[in-house]
Amino acid sequence: MSEVLIRRARQADLPAIVAMLADDVLGRAREDTRMPLTQAYLDAFAAVDSDPNQLLAVMADGADVIGTLQISFLAGLSSQGAWRGQIEAVRVAANRRGERLGQRLLEWAIEKCRERGCRVVQLTTNKSRLDAHRFYERLGFKASHIGYKLDL
Repeated sequence: MSEVLIRRARQADLPAIVAMLADDVLGRAREDTRMPLTQAYLDAFAAVDSDPNQLLAVMADGADVIGTLQISFLAGLSSQGAWRGQIEAVRVAANRRGERLGQRLLEWAIEKCRERGCRVVQLTTNKSRLDAHRFYERLGFKASHIGYKLDL
């Protein structure tokens, strides 16, 4: 095994990222892994990559992308103008689960939020992802709010 590192994602990482997003029951229904990737993925990557308040990261072992997440840095007036780090799309490649790579990825993301001056790190996870709930609680996250989404 090469040295595992976490870095900003590159466009060349997109096929691996999309494959991880699609690698479960929920993801299979909403992602399209056919190559070449649709233009929507390329456009979304360009928007995220050019926004200083977005960080799409990958965990790599040599040339293999084995994990990903996205952090959105959110300014707000509540809590006396506190910045928040919103973590989304946390994934570890199926063949690498059980190695505590997800914990390492989340700890890295939390540190990035600290470096940016965030006072809160928040995330949402689908109600059906019971293993993810236990994982986040083990890392100290609290299920303190109820989240809602509206598909448009």
